[in-house]
Amino acid sequence: MKLDAQWVTGFVDGEGCFHVGLSRHREMRAGVQVLPEFTVVQHRRDIQVLHALKAYFGCGVVRVNHGDRMAFRVRKMEDLNQRIVPFFSAHPLRTRKHVDFIKFRRVLNLMSKGAHLASEGVEQIRVIASQMNRGAREHDCLPTGESGESSR
Repeated sequence: MKLDAQWVTGFVDGEGCFHVGLSRHREMRAGVQVLPEFTVVQHRRDIQVLHALKAYFGCGVVRVNHGDRMAFRVRKMEDLNQRIVPFFSAHPLRTRKHVDFIKFRRVLNLMSKGAHLASEGVEQIRVIASQMNRGAREHDCLPTGESGESSR
């Protein structure tokens, strides 16, 4: 399956999610782990689309999301900053999801500056994350088994 940028942008507009999870973690300096993630979820029968997205971006994993749903996920900061953000900056989303992407990018920028390592930075990230994915279905954005707080 060969994908082009316009198709990817449209598909992600409908099926993708930019999510920032926050999880209590005693070993982290600020007591909270910040978990940014880009996800696209599909029914198992359409798994080939997820593998095509993985090949297109050259990163991420395809695995079970919930039940018969599969997910293409990118969690690695390097991949988010060097592949996902530049792509969606060059090929902007057209729905409300673009606003979530801008907030997601802000969180990644804050993390690149080390803000997630201090309580004030975590609080700033928490505020941004709480404004993301309003109205999204929870199973489309949350990783399987995520504990702690989410962006909603």
